[in-house]
Amino acid sequence: MLIDLQEISSGAHLRRAARSVRVVYKDKVVVVGGNAPVVIQSMTNTDTADVIATAIQIKELARAGSELVRITVNNPEAAAAVPAIRDQLDLMGVDVPLVGDFHYNGHTLLKDFPDCAKALSKYRINPGNVGQGAKRDTQFAQMIEMACRYDKPVRIGVNWGSLDQALLARIMDENSNRAEPLSAQSVMYQALITSAIESAHRAEELGLAADKIILSCKVSGVQDLIAVYREIGKHCDYPLHLGLTEAGMGSKGIVASTAALSVLLQEGIGDTIRISLTPEPGGDRCREVFVAQEILQTMGLRKFMPMVIACPGCGRTTSTVFQELADNIQSYLREQMPTWKLAYPGVESMNVAVMGCIVNGPGESKHANIGISLPGTGESPAAPVFIDGVKAMTLRGENIAKDFQQIVLDYVHSHYAPTA
Repeated sequence: MLIDLQEISSGAHLRRAARSVRVVYKDKVVVVGGNAPVVIQSMTNTDTADVIATAIQIKELARAGSELVRITVNNPEAAAAVPAIRDQLDLMGVDVPLVGDFHYNGHTLLKDFPDCAKALSKYRINPGNVGQGAKRDTQFAQMIEMACRYDKPVRIGVNWGSLDQALLARIMDENSNRAEPLSAQSVMYQALITSAIESAHRAEELGLAADKIILSCKVSGVQDLIAVYREIGKHCDYPLHLGLTEAGMGSKGIVASTAALSVLLQEGIGDTIRISLTPEPGGDRCREVFVAQEILQTMGLRKFMPMVIACPGCGRTTSTVFQELADNIQSYLREQMPTWKLAYPGVESMNVAVMGCIVNGPGESKHANIGISLPGTGESPAAPVFIDGVKAMTLRGENIAKDFQQIVLDYVHSHYAPTA
């Protein structure tokens, strides 16, 4: 039976309209919102008072592709260290803008350490813990005053683990007076959204320009995050920071973050993202940056590095050769990208296929810029290599991995050099 197909479109929805917020350090400008690409950010987990350790981790995160890096500013020692961290980064040639993460005592730290306030490119304020009772409004105002004084943008970041209890009680009272009260879950959503938007409006009343404000409503449940951001996106035009807070460790954290953020990004919601992974002991903090990149690239929203297409393996591929080659070439590409992205414009669009047997190997390899089809169990010990869909050569012997790496390098030189 023939089906009369209409035009079938693909791709994410149009991005939700949002203001543009500029996060600046010297000549480096990162734009969040508007028509800018979705920005990737991360956060250090070093003791901020340890200047060298923190600067080294920031450099690693920036080199991995983090376009903003947030650091904890939780006490006088941390605040005093921020200018020295910025100076150390300058010495290392790292111009990534720094975001100061403040809770409880941010008003005091920004006032007592003006060099810290100046060195940071953006502040993160949690309206749920800036103060209690009458102090809350005063201390929030003091932080906004510092942002205005030093011309810094602010992320007003609400978290359901530290929600303003006075506001929550007010909304619960209002809800109880409704003819048809909302569920407890909906009340919580309403409190998160109200806290963020009311705090943003208050910041504007205090003199902070609307194009200096970014909002977030962090929760740890996938469906909760989707529901909250769908709703807040309808009620304001501030840029939105996406992230599943306390996402977890390993595959659980990656899957949960990917599930939540992919739905929202597909719907055009979200202007900057952070993947909050709990690292394994001794694990690489940069993993959260790599996951963020892979989400955006897999969805076709941005390109960061060449994609490696590899089959999962089956009974036809009892040898581990193709797995080792896929891992080898993927690691090689990631290691080269900090240099390649400057020297070879467009290289991040390259596709490399590493296939394990004759079933889909040649066909998939032909669709990639460079593809290799390794011999499966019982097949002839030869690996045809395809370049832009045409069989170019056949590799044999002990040095297939090294030879294939050289083929990839030659392709980059010949196809992406500025003079090519």
